[in-house]
Amino acid sequence: MMGTKIRNFAPLPADISLENLVAEDHFYRRLEALLDLSFVREVVGPLYAGGGRPSVDPVIFFKLQLIMFFEDLRSERQLMRVVADRLSLRWYLGYDLHEPLPDHSSLTRIRERFGLEVFRRFFERIVEECVDAGLVWGEELFFDATKVEANASMDSTRSRSLVEGRLKEPLVEEFPEDTPSSSRDEVVRPGVLVGVVGPEGGERQALAQTNARQHRWIAEAGRQERGVVRWGYKRMADLRVSTTDPDASPMHQKKRKASRLGYLTHYVVDGGKARVILDALVTAAEVTENLPMPQMLFRSTFRWGLRPRSVTGDAAYGTTQNIATLERAGIRAFVALPDHEKRSPLFGRDAFIYNAERDHYTCPQGEILRRQGHDHKGAKVAPSGTVPSPPRAMSVPSKGDAPRARRGAG
Repeated sequence: MMGTKIRNFAPLPADISLENLVAEDHFYRRLEALLDLSFVREVVGPLYAGGGRPSVDPVIFFKLQLIMFFEDLRSERQLMRVVADRLSLRWYLGYDLHEPLPDHSSLTRIRERFGLEVFRRFFERIVEECVDAGLVWGEELFFDATKVEANASMDSTRSRSLVEGRLKEPLVEEFPEDTPSSSRDEVVRPGVLVGVVGPEGGERQALAQTNARQHRWIAEAGRQERGVVRWGYKRMADLRVSTTDPDASPMHQKKRKASRLGYLTHYVVDGGKARVILDALVTAAEVTENLPMPQMLFRSTFRWGLRPRSVTGDAAYGTTQNIATLERAGIRAFVALPDHEKRSPLFGRDAFIYNAERDHYTCPQGEILRRQGHDHKGAKVAPSGTVPSPPRAMSVPSKGDAPRARRGAG
């Protein structure tokens, strides 16, 4: 005989609660027992008024952020739908079956009120607990980055100069030659004494100016350094900006032919068994992996007192500057070196022979590439007695062409 299920929901008995309905070995039970988030009330306390209507408990807010991470959710609206359907999540938050859950719009406003600094302090406190628990090895660090598509369309991009209300001027020399030496420290870091500890005199000024020229990715929260043009190349993000998501920039995805707006999330991961993420930085998609790597490395080692022996990354991190920085710090670099020779039909740098006596290059086709002057778009001619950088591949005839060389290639 075929059975028929009749839908009939009776009120739950008084002796049944969420404590009985969630398994003893459930993941969120173990998380609640091991991770105490009461510290966040002290972190966000100055952001709340002394009176008024009670807000959502900040502990609940950060528990919801952890749920969003563990359940791989991307929006507060989706998050609250999942929480409403899961008894284990209600138990973890401490909300009974009859209690209304926070609205997703409240979570958005709380996120905006807290800002990046609060989230960074929360992240570092969790990493600190991992360090105290012995989960961080510190002998080896891994670097990687992931593309994240933004919730914005390429159709929302407009001229950056018109949106920002001003035209972008070329970057002026940050430290002009006519600046008096007595005031150059003020140019480098206004209101900050430089050189109290470290080298003195001209070496100190040169070091301070070199450090000041470097873009501070972490201090700038991953924002790109606009207006900087290298090798005559103009980034698309310098010309166009999205009116709905100004922080995102165009990125290319192999699976899709058209570009999308997005971000790049950079990670520093400990090489121990727990694979603890020691640092994270979100930048626009145009920022390549190799740029913020040195700053993230040294910040992680200084913040957590680590002395890594090696750093591992893919070919995107295998730049000359990064490898030299790691070697100077006594860290072995395990990175793949990109083969630029295979990326273009043009001759690469290794294909040229430099003659130091006559100060010129010989290309594979036998043509002589002589020095013509300075490349004002970024390259500088090396002084006499040193080996200058070989000409860029784009200024060299491709393999199989007739022997010829473009003027000014050297």
